[in-house]
This record gives sequence, structure tokens and C-alpha cells, in this order.
Amino acid sequence: MTTKTVKTIYWIGAVLTSLWFAASGIGELTKNQFVWDITLKLGYPPHFIYFLGVAKLTGVAVLLTPNRLLRLKEWVFAGILFDIIFAFLSKVAVIGFPATVDAIVAFTMVTVTYAMFRKLYPAAYVKSVTV
Repeated sequence: MTTKTVKTIYWIGAVLTSLWFAASGIGELTKNQFVWDITLKLGYPPHFIYFLGVAKLTGVAVLLTPNRLLRLKEWVFAGILFDIIFAFLSKVAVIGFPATVDAIVAFTMVTVTYAMFRKLYPAAYVKSVTV
């Protein structure tokens, strides 16, 4: 796969992930009835919903910053994956498996995007020297 292809896949995934999580974050901060009803039905407290909205919008800003904040982007990807996994598990437990389609799609999209991120920015491991 060429670098251009990897970059294209990464940026398409980053933009789609950002749109998904920005919409969700805005819905949580503006107390959108649809978003709040589902989240409260899953058993999450109201103060957590606001925190989640702020975290998502902050993560989107970091994710869309090109060629910078690479370590922080690792944490953003981790946070997004935790959010998706917990949403999946909560929906399975409370609503049922059919309600998890969005989580499965999001998980697949973010996993591919992260794989392209790792191809663009491979982790550099430096062996520490002890004296």
C-alpha cells in the first residue's frame, strides 16, 4: 500500500470518526433528547453525559490536528475505542444485540483508521541505556 493510499484512508477515517463523535458530543452537551434518552436508559448519570460530551469534542480537535500531538492522538484513539466498547456492552446488556449495529460499525471504522495512523507514524522504541 502506498503512503498516499494510507494517508487517504487515514484522513477519510479521521474525518468520519470526528463527524460521528462531534455529533454525539454536541448532542450530549446540548441535551439532545434522543442522545440523552438512550444514555440515561443505559444507566449512565447525567453529570457523566456532560463530561463525555466535552471529552468527545476535545478528542475531535486533537484527531483533526495534522502531524502534531501524536502521543495525545494515541490516547484519543484509546478513549474512542473505550467509548465504543462500553456502548456496545451497555446496549447488549440493556437494550439487546440488535441495538449494537452502530457500535460495531464505529469499532470497525476506528480500528482501520488507527491501523493507518500506525502505518503513517510508526512507534519509535528506544532502548534506554543504564550507566
